[in-house]
Amino acid sequence: MFAPLTKPDLGSASPDARLYCRPACFVDRPHELDDNCLRIADTMVWFAAWHISLRDKGVVRSAIVTVPEYAGWIAAMPDPLAAMADAQRAGVLHPRGALQLGERKVRLGEPQLMGILNVTPDSFSDGGKHVDSAAAIEAGFAMASAGAAIIDVGGESTRPGAPLVWEGDEIERVEATVAGLARGGVAVSIDTRKAAVMEAALAAGATIVNDISALRYDERAMEVVAKAGCPVVLMHAPSAKSDPHEGGGYEHVLLDVYDLLAERVAACVAGGIDPAKIIVDPGLGFGKGVSDNLALVNGLALFHTLGCPILFGASRKRMIGALDNEAPADKRLGGTVALHYHAATQGAQLLRVHDVAENRQALRVWRGLRDAALTG
Repeated sequence: MFAPLTKPDLGSASPDARLYCRPACFVDRPHELDDNCLRIADTMVWFAAWHISLRDKGVVRSAIVTVPEYAGWIAAMPDPLAAMADAQRAGVLHPRGALQLGERKVRLGEPQLMGILNVTPDSFSDGGKHVDSAAAIEAGFAMASAGAAIIDVGGESTRPGAPLVWEGDEIERVEATVAGLARGGVAVSIDTRKAAVMEAALAAGATIVNDISALRYDERAMEVVAKAGCPVVLMHAPSAKSDPHEGGGYEHVLLDVYDLLAERVAACVAGGIDPAKIIVDPGLGFGKGVSDNLALVNGLALFHTLGCPILFGASRKRMIGALDNEAPADKRLGGTVALHYHAATQGAQLLRVHDVAENRQALRVWRGLRDAALTG
């Protein structure tokens, strides 16, 4: 249930109420607004208002509050809500810095591409194309040459209904490819939820872990990441069990996904992982229908309040086909580029893609538009 939010609503909120302060009303020419807008981290994205939502007793109330008005709204909040508002504002404004991936440094002031390299026989879009390690390494180098800052190597399909892969087989699939790319100077991410696979891939030269379970599937995973001191992507999936798509019922998908990721960020920090090395991913398509995915895309800027870089991955996903006459996976490039371009406008720092050259071109156009607005 939704309703308008007023300042008196804040004062009468229950002790269990939660607040969500999302950047809104993005602006192209912040220099014309003086102090009436704010910058998202160290990105090229500015905004002029906050979309404030109060979730209390099953009701979500929302209001648009301009940047200058924000302090007055915080003053009307009880201390617990005011603390949430202050922390979320700080999370949005805090610079993310660069990712140090071995010898490579990936700066996040503008969106960077993560190339998808599935060395699997059954992934939904490119299964079977790169099962030979030599072919996979060649494909990875090609994506890096086309503009991918990171190559994300995965050895287990996580499409709906995909079978679970034994960790030994998964290691055998990914190890040579990771090693070959790393030797060639490529920054490699390992896409896995299994601690043993993480260890093998990191030993082979991977420098970042991308876990669809947000380090919930394997009880050793958090220890492995903390010990390695590497960056980690925490993705939202409704289930930490074998099928990550199970249990996708939501009261309010944007807020529910946010709450779980906030909980996982806190758990990882408590487990010894450097908060500066945590990346969050809302997990489009994992236990989510088309309307859920669209809500997450539209509300993506909320995740900046966690103080972490955002990884966004919509490449060739089913929601595109659902919106375009059931287009098959290999006919979803236009929708992919549109969604990733939209994510860039909301400040997403990493975009996970199959088609690197096409998405890189879209980002260059986006950057040209940003530069023209800022200097014209």
